[in-house]
Amino acid sequence: QVQLAESGGGLVQAGGSLRLSCVVSGGTFSTYAMGWFRQAPGKEREFVATISWSGGLSYYADSVKGRFTCSRDNTKNSVYLQMNSLKPEDTAVYYCAAEKDRALTRNSGRYDYWGQGTQVTVSS
Repeated sequence: QVQLAESGGGLVQAGGSLRLSCVVSGGTFSTYAMGWFRQAPGKEREFVATISWSGGLSYYADSVKGRFTCSRDNTKNSVYLQMNSLKPEDTAVYYCAAEKDRALTRNSGRYDYWGQGTQVTVSS
């Protein structure tokens, strides 16, 4: 059984930084493409970033490009989301997700496994 566990969320002032982590257990992490999504209150879940199985490719939503960086460490079965220059509109529950077929995709429906999420709150 594949399990994903996010951590690192919290309350931060606008302009600050947070680093989210996601540890994957029970599967073959090094073969998965990984994604980050977020969901704000009253809104649909939206794509944030995705990274290839090797870490060599990554893509970002326009709203976070240049501020967020996704990375992974296959020796630790972990993926990270470094979030800088945070804005109040970044406030959401952040989820990591795993895609078994190595597809880099913004489509949440393509991801096979999901974590429970971690809350990020950015105050103005």
